[in-house]
Amino acid sequence: MIKKSLIEKVLLKAASTGADFAEIYAENSMNSKIQLLDSKIKKSINGYDYGAGIRVIFGTKAIFAYTNDLSEKSLLNVAETVSKADEGEEVISGVNLKKEEVDNIHKVEVIPSGVEKAEKVEFLHKINKSARENSNLIAQVNITYSEIEKNILIANTEGLFKEDSRNYVRISSNAIAAKGGEMQTGVYRPGSHQGYEFIRSLDPDEIGNKISEQAVTMLNANYAPSGKFPVVIGNAFGGVIFHEACGHALETTSVAKGSSVFANKLGKQIASKCVTAIDDGTIPNQWGSTNIDDEGNPTQKTVLIKDGILKSYMIDKLGGIKMGLESTGSGRRQSYQFAPTSRMRNTYIAAGNDKIDDMIASIDRGIYAKKMGGGSVQPGTGDFNFAVQEGYLIENGKITKPVRGASLIGNGADIIQKISMVADDLKLAEGMCGSMSGSIPAGVGQPHIKVDEIVVGGRKEQ
Repeated sequence: MIKKSLIEKVLLKAASTGADFAEIYAENSMNSKIQLLDSKIKKSINGYDYGAGIRVIFGTKAIFAYTNDLSEKSLLNVAETVSKADEGEEVISGVNLKKEEVDNIHKVEVIPSGVEKAEKVEFLHKINKSARENSNLIAQVNITYSEIEKNILIANTEGLFKEDSRNYVRISSNAIAAKGGEMQTGVYRPGSHQGYEFIRSLDPDEIGNKISEQAVTMLNANYAPSGKFPVVIGNAFGGVIFHEACGHALETTSVAKGSSVFANKLGKQIASKCVTAIDDGTIPNQWGSTNIDDEGNPTQKTVLIKDGILKSYMIDKLGGIKMGLESTGSGRRQSYQFAPTSRMRNTYIAAGNDKIDDMIASIDRGIYAKKMGGGSVQPGTGDFNFAVQEGYLIENGKITKPVRGASLIGNGADIIQKISMVADDLKLAEGMCGSMSGSIPAGVGQPHIKVDEIVVGGRKEQ
């Protein structure tokens, strides 16, 4: 992508005013999307992007700039620009890059761009057909197929020089059911850090039925009651609450600034003893996994919480410098246009020993949040409000009627202390996570969990 000799010249220029560290991150990528809406292909877009970002660190201060011109003149100009942002005491006199091969744990059998567009379009039509045939209440089906093929290069003044390739494929599907002026939505968005073989492993009829049935079930449901209830939160995407309300507060991006509720709490109990939480970037072909992070460090499996005790944060290079801690391979970025920050990979609550049937049986009156939707979180406090995409009443130890319009309202640090049961049915799900370093693929997950008490927003019972 860029010659080694030029990389060394650029790094020396970037560090020429005494920076403690200089880094270049270059990439070229191809993005493709096909959207089906109202039973027709509405969009088919292919995009290509390439460029490089250069970062220098003076003490605990980082300066970053980027360009989409990979010529020697442009790269040296950017390097000179960041070098002038500050001055250090000792100038790096030489850079000896050693190319290191990266072991690829994310095997690709079928390169997505090599698959005929007609096959991809046919797959979308099959989902659409299945969803619409499932119920005459389906008013709209919106499906998008997306693929990303990305090649990256990372080098720095510590001698690191690595290249990696990444392939992502995903289906984002939703169906809207409508009746009497009311609408409800069913959503399913499977994806993988893999080739097109992942799409071929999916059943389009199953996807169509899933989103249709969810939408229709919620359309015919009564409104959820409001108040404080015990709640069973579903596995897979149910982990989005931990991701948003706790996970971001465990990244050194916030911890190092002291703006996290979990700052200065390593070794202390912050959650119920039945809670173990992990951030793992080493799972083959998993959505949030990588071979190396976007600073060139090997990805890791990081135990964040063990039996309720805080064991580690998610640490990037700059966060590690500020806190005196080693990187956990958590430096991530959307593209060359962003400086890396500490980010989650596949973050989940580990499986426990309980059974979902026992959880339900232990509740006289409560809510089963089978599938979570979107929500909002206050980053500094962890206060959250999440919609329940698919919910049910629990009455006398049994799941009874579906309910809609429910939301879960609480505080992440408080809720993880109120988890009393953790099931043995761990599943992961795929999402996109936005933060300071852009939008990146991130896995969320958990088994079914029981929270003894949480505020449920709904309609006041008469």
